Amino acid sequence: MKRGTSLLPEGFTEKYQRLLGADAVPFLASFQVEGHKGFRLNPLKPNPQAVSLDLTQPVPTTQWGYYGAVKGRQVDHQAGYVYSQEPSAMLVGAVAAPQPGERVLDLCAAPGGKTTHLASFMQQKGLLVANEIMPKRAKILAENVERFGITNAVITNETPERLAQKFPSFFDRILVDAPCSGEGMFRKDPGAKKYWTPDYPLACAQRQREILTEALKMLRPGGEIIYSTCTFSPEEDEQIIAWLLQQYPLTVVPITRQAGMSAGRPEWADDNPALAGTLRLFPHLFAGEGHFIAKLQLAADAPTAVVKPQSKKSKRVAPALTKEEQPLWQEFAQATLPSAAYPHLLVHRDYLFAQPEPIALKGLKVVRPGLPLGMFKRNRFEPAYALALTLTTAKQVLDLTTAQYVKYVHGETFTLPITGKGWYLLRYQEKSVGFGKLTGTTMKNFFPKGLRFVADVGETED
Repeated sequence: MKRGTSLLPEGFTEKYQRLLGADAVPFLASFQVEGHKGFRLNPLKPNPQAVSLDLTQPVPTTQWGYYGAVKGRQVDHQAGYVYSQEPSAMLVGAVAAPQPGERVLDLCAAPGGKTTHLASFMQQKGLLVANEIMPKRAKILAENVERFGITNAVITNETPERLAQKFPSFFDRILVDAPCSGEGMFRKDPGAKKYWTPDYPLACAQRQREILTEALKMLRPGGEIIYSTCTFSPEEDEQIIAWLLQQYPLTVVPITRQAGMSAGRPEWADDNPALAGTLRLFPHLFAGEGHFIAKLQLAADAPTAVVKPQSKKSKRVAPALTKEEQPLWQEFAQATLPSAAYPHLLVHRDYLFAQPEPIALKGLKVVRPGLPLGMFKRNRFEPAYALALTLTTAKQVLDLTTAQYVKYVHGETFTLPITGKGWYLLRYQEKSVGFGKLTGTTMKNFFPKGLRFVADVGETED
């Protein structure tokens, strides 16, 4: 379906005709055609290329990224082997490229595309804090982190200010994919055009400066901050970076470009030549939507942030298991898991979590303080769906037939030609898809009710 430039917000066309000159013609024409869809493979899964998708069109400079569409009801998606993500957005994670063992913060993380990309680089090592200020979006973030099988993530639902109180000079790397005017999403999300006015970019820029002010309090000396937007607006892009360079001991780390990728425009800010080291993606030049990306490094001798901690009561987060909980967990782990190597355990609202490292979260709104292992119920321990998606094998494994898989994701029990008991890791097409509990010949279904669906697998076998 075509979308004419006449449907663009009033003032937008005039603004970019002025800024881009002759380049405005192909730029504005790009809004008349469909955008490009993409997906990333999940390297945290065994044999990540074992998917029923076309892997012949890689996205430039993005490890694991490909052009193409993903169906949400196919096993590749349900088991977390692929993540659907717009191709330009993949460049943000590629620029950030955290190292295993680092402490990393994704400050504006929902819905989770960039969080899962960061986790791909970290290889389950180090600490990844993913934060989202909006509660509903934080829930979606948690679901995507769960599906991807990330074991070293903590998910919070906080303001940047409150996080800065808790984590002064703490992180090695911080990603700020900032809320913005969304001009780069006009083609993908026509609804974004409804909010745009000539003054909207300036209002967004003010909010971006506030977010970055708090983010920099959490960056250790020598650490890197990656700033990105999905807008073309100089007020939110080059001018924000120029402001950062004036206010803080930061230097731009130049981003390597390939064909179709554009340099930032120094002339749109303070004519600082360092701005040419930032990256712009225009839809008439790159096969993707609009994006701006900058990487900056804090001086190694920058002063360490000192923040007075807030003192507010939090809900119960116990640092260890009770004497009643310990045997329930041990019994399950010994009977079910190939390894019980989860050293940093804590209980939060009757749920057992494994943290990547002991981290103080008191006083913060926490969605998930670590990897969910399961829930303590009366005289038993029930494993979490999230745990199953991190496993490749277990003490008891059942490889599902197509018919059994269809029943499983639809929430149905099914009968087996064997008799047994206990928890089984269920797999389909060699991909872990959840837990089931065998009682006699009946496999009880523990696929989460809110995720149940009719599988897209074609004809089922008997």
